[in-house]
Amino acid sequence: MTATPSPLEIVYRSENLVAINKPHGLLVHPTKMAMDADTSVLQILRDQLGQRVYPVHRLDRKTSGVLLMALTKEMQSKINVLFSEGKTIKEYKAIVRGYIDTTGEIDYAIKNDKGKVKNAFTTYELAAHYELDLPFGEFKTSRYSEVILKPKTGRYHQLRMHMAHIFHPIIGDRPHGCNKQNRLFKQRFNMTTMLLHAQRLSFTIDDQEILIEADCSKEYTRIKQILNYGKLQ
Repeated sequence: MTATPSPLEIVYRSENLVAINKPHGLLVHPTKMAMDADTSVLQILRDQLGQRVYPVHRLDRKTSGVLLMALTKEMQSKINVLFSEGKTIKEYKAIVRGYIDTTGEIDYAIKNDKGKVKNAFTTYELAAHYELDLPFGEFKTSRYSEVILKPKTGRYHQLRMHMAHIFHPIIGDRPHGCNKQNRLFKQRFNMTTMLLHAQRLSFTIDDQEILIEADCSKEYTRIKQILNYGKLQ
């Protein structure tokens, strides 16, 4: 018998919209690319609210954080326009390999899930540098950064591919990340998640400004505490 899924954390609710703090590992909707999954956000939230919900954007299965849904087809169409026209502001947090610059821009075209090349643009800013007293390869310590990522476009795996492109892959990312670092975090810290979290989404709809925020997952917080404990700078 399949266990009943835990209720999803609702972080915003209005007459026509609902947003959750999506857990790591949960699909937004069923897909043939993940046949091992027996449920999805759409199914759980539909049963939790007792009504149909309509997706307006998506998060990777491995990404946690703010996920917005419409409660009517009309609102779904209106929100879809905002996303397609770049009229939403999305902000993510991530922990990446190495010491990253204070601020930067990544303008690098990537392929979408259908293999078509699309322009993609992301800005980032440094939140913190960390250094663990943990030898890694030829280095005497291990260095990491927490970054705030703001994608201006919404391409498939954009943030994951952009961070890998500038040689600061997100910890726990597979297949775009660093296999050696992922193995290190699994062996030393028993971590198998990806450290990417959608912390904030804002937009204006029907003359109303909306800001939605979601706390980081327990696992993200746990790893950050480990990094803070070993912080040298």
